[in-house]
Amino acid sequence: MTSTRDAALHPSGAGCASLRTAAAPRSFKRTPSLPQFIPILLLMLLVPVLPASAHPQCLDFEPPFKPLWHLEFCTQYEEFGCCDQKTDNVIAERYWDIIDQLEVSGYELCADMLKEIMCQECSPYAAHLYDAEDPYTPVRELPGLCFGYCSEFHGKCRHAVKYLTENRLLRDTSGRDASTFCSLVDLSDQDYCYPNVLKSQDLNSNLGRVAEDPRGCLQLCLTEVANNLRNPVLMLHAGDETHRMFIAEQVGFVWVYLHNGSRLERPFLDLSGEVMTTQWLGDERGFLGMAFHPEYRDNGRFFIYYSIQVNSKLDRVRISEMKVSANDMNVADPHSERVVLEIDEPAANHNGGQLLFGLDGYLYIFTGDGGKAGDPFGKYGNSQNKSALLGKVLRIDIDGRDSSGKPYRIPPDNPFIRDPDARPEVYAYGVRNMWRCSVDRGDQVSRYGRGRIFCGDVGQNRYEEIDIIEKGGNYGWRAKEGFECYDMKLCQNSSLNDVLPIFAYSHHVGKSVTGGYVYRGCESPNLNGLYIFGDFMSGRIMALEEDKTTGSWRERSVCMGDTKTCSFPGLINHHHKFIISFAEDEAGELYFLATAYPSAMSPFGTVFKFMDPSRRAPPGKCKQKPLPVKVRGKKVPFVPRELTVLDTDEKPTRPPPRTFKLPTKPPVTQSQMKSMTTAASVTTATTTVTTTTTMSTTVKPKWKSVDKKARQKNKLKPWKRKKVAAKPQTKKNSLGKAQPKKTAVVKPARDKAKPKNNQTATADFKSNALQTPNVLKENKGRKVPNPRRGAQRPNKQDKNSITLRDPPRVFNAVLNTTKSKVGVKTNRTMQNQLQGKS
Repeated sequence: MTSTRDAALHPSGAGCASLRTAAAPRSFKRTPSLPQFIPILLLMLLVPVLPASAHPQCLDFEPPFKPLWHLEFCTQYEEFGCCDQKTDNVIAERYWDIIDQLEVSGYELCADMLKEIMCQECSPYAAHLYDAEDPYTPVRELPGLCFGYCSEFHGKCRHAVKYLTENRLLRDTSGRDASTFCSLVDLSDQDYCYPNVLKSQDLNSNLGRVAEDPRGCLQLCLTEVANNLRNPVLMLHAGDETHRMFIAEQVGFVWVYLHNGSRLERPFLDLSGEVMTTQWLGDERGFLGMAFHPEYRDNGRFFIYYSIQVNSKLDRVRISEMKVSANDMNVADPHSERVVLEIDEPAANHNGGQLLFGLDGYLYIFTGDGGKAGDPFGKYGNSQNKSALLGKVLRIDIDGRDSSGKPYRIPPDNPFIRDPDARPEVYAYGVRNMWRCSVDRGDQVSRYGRGRIFCGDVGQNRYEEIDIIEKGGNYGWRAKEGFECYDMKLCQNSSLNDVLPIFAYSHHVGKSVTGGYVYRGCESPNLNGLYIFGDFMSGRIMALEEDKTTGSWRERSVCMGDTKTCSFPGLINHHHKFIISFAEDEAGELYFLATAYPSAMSPFGTVFKFMDPSRRAPPGKCKQKPLPVKVRGKKVPFVPRELTVLDTDEKPTRPPPRTFKLPTKPPVTQSQMKSMTTAASVTTATTTVTTTTTMSTTVKPKWKSVDKKARQKNKLKPWKRKKVAAKPQTKKNSLGKAQPKKTAVVKPARDKAKPKNNQTATADFKSNALQTPNVLKENKGRKVPNPRRGAQRPNKQDKNSITLRDPPRVFNAVLNTTKSKVGVKTNRTMQNQLQGKS
C-alpha cells in the first residue's frame, strides 16, 4: 500500500518500498512474554511525548507571510499564510470553473468542502499538506486529509475528484470505497493532515513568530554571500542605488560585489603597500575603516582609516579622503588621497577603526585608547583625558577647511568647542576600543530610533558592553568596565557622571564584542527593531530588544536553527567562529563577516546573510531595482562553499511556485449544439447553406466574487476542432449519394457598414472556401482560430478550449456565421469555376 500511495500522490516518483520489503529477509521472533513486556511498557511511559515540531513552509519552498492586502476568497489565511491577492484570485477562478462544471453535469456542488480543500494551498503549512518540504520531493495532487474528514468528503463529493486532479489512480480510486481512497490521501504525520493542522496547539501557538528552541533561543538561518576573503573587516554600500557592496580585507584590498553576487576581478582599492599589518594571529593593525560621503553619487568622495608605520618604528592611524576614478565607477583614483588626520599609537593594539557619517552629515571617527592593558597612559589614561584624541569619539566637518589650514572644520555644536582643556574634535570620551558602530536608520513606518549610533566597546578583563553614543557623554573607561568599577579611585569620583551601557555581558559569555546593527530590512519582518551583534572570541550571536515605554533593553539569545527549521533551499545553520564585523546592505538586510582563522593573510573569511525561517515579507514587497553598473573588467561568479541543510546534487522535481492548471469545459452534446446554432442546415452537393444566427460571447471577468449571484455569466469557451486529417473529395456514386468533402470555413463578417449584396458576398465566400482546404493540407489538426483573438500559436491548446470528441457533421458548416443569408455553392463547383477563369 505504501508504494501505491506514493505513486498516486507523487506522479513523477516511483514507489520502491515494495521492492525493499520483498528483498528483506523474514524474521520469526517469538512474542515477548508478560514479564518481558512490562519493562518495555514502563520505558514507553517514561519517555515524554515530544510536541509536533512547527515548520511553516509554502509550496514555493519559502516561509509564509502576511499578505499586503486582504484576501477575497481564502479569507481564513489573510492574516498569515502562503497566498497573496493574485494567487487567491487564481484559486477563486479555478474554484468557480469547477463549480460551473458540476452544475452542467448535474452533480452536487460540494461548495464548502471543495473550497476548504483548494484553499489549503494558502495554508502556512501547505508544504507539509502537499509533501513538499524540500524541492526534491514531488508535490501531491491533493492535500493530506485526515481520515475522518476524507471519509466525509468521499461520501459527499467524490465526483469532484476528477476536476481536482489529473492523476488516473486517484480518479479511479475515488470511485471505490472510502477506506481505499483515504489511505492514499492520508498523511503519516497526523498533526499535519487537514483539519488537524488547524487544531494543534503546538503548530499554531507561535505561528509567524521567530522560532525558539526550548531555552527560548531565537532560531535563525543563514545564506552564504561571499567567501575566500582574507580577514574581511568591513562590508558597506555606497548609498548610490546600485546596491553594490564593498568588502575590505585587513591587508588593504577593497573588492566590489555586484547585486547578483559576482565580484569584479579588479579591486576597487589596493593599499596593501601602505597598510601596516602582519601575519601574527590576532594582529589588530591593518585596513580598519571606510565610509562613503552622503553625496558620493555626485561627488565620488569616500574616507578610509588604516594603520601605518613611520620609519619602521612609530605606529600611527591615518584617516584619509579619496575619490573614485573619473573613468571607472568601480575603481578608486590611487592618486587622489588627501590625509585628513593622523594619530600616533603608543602600542600595537586598540587601534579603533570605525568611520561613519551621521544623519547630521558629519564624519564620526572612533579611536582606541592607545593599547596595552588598563589604559596606563598619563594620570587618568587617554580615555578620560579630553585633550588627547585616543579613546574618543571624534566629530568633524569634512566639507570645508578651517582658518588654521586643517583639511576639516569643527562643527559649531561640538560639546567641548569652548573648553580650553579639550580638543574641539571630541564628541564623546571614556571609551576603550569601540569595534564596530552603526547608525540606526529607524523604523520604516514610524521612523522611531532614526539616527541613533550603537557601538560595541571591547572590555578589559571582565565585561563587554553595548553603548548608544550621546553628545558629550563619558562612557566610563578606565574608571568603569561595563557596570562595575575597574579603577576604584576614579570610579568613586563624584564628577565622573558616566553614561551607562544599555547592555553588558561577562567573559563567561564572550571576551571581545563585535558591534552590530538594528535590523530595519524588509525580508525578515520579525527581526525589525532587534539590535543584533556578536562576540569575536566565542562566536556567539546575540540580540537586544527595546522596551519603548521604559527605554530599557533585554537580551534575546540567537542560535542557529536546527536541521528542520532551516530546511529551505540554500540555507545553512552554521558559521565560522571568529565574528569580525557586521554589515547592512542598501535595502537594510543584515550580514556578518567571520573567519575560521583570524590572521590577516588567511583566506577563510566568509560573509553570511541572516534569514528568518518562520516568516518572510509578502512576494514583491522587497523587490529592488538597482541602477545599472558599467563594468569594464571581468566578473568572477560567486561559488558557494558552505554545506547547505538541503545539500544534494539532484535537481528539483518541479519548479516553484506551484502552478494552477484550469480544467477544461465538459464536451458539448448534440442538444447543446442545437441550442447554440439555430436555422442551420446542410444539404447535398448542390444544396445552399444558410446561416442566420451568430454565437454571442461575453467577456469573462478576471475575478469572480464569492457570491455566485453577483457574478457575471461566463462566456462560451472557444471551440476546438478534433484533430482529423482532411479527406479528399470524391465524386457521387451510382446511387447519387455524396461522399465526404473538404469543409469550407467561413470567416465571420466584421465590417458593420452597409451589407454586401449576394454577388459580392458569394465572391468573398468563394475565396475563403478555396483557401481553407490548402490550410488544412498544410496544418492538419490545427484549431479553428478565434477571430476575436487574432492569430494563435500553432500546436498550443487553449486552457479553456472545448474538445469535441465526436463533433457532428453540422458543426463544420455552422462554426463561423454571418448576419445575412448567403447562397453558397459547393466546393467542387467553385473550384471548377475558378479553374475555368484561370
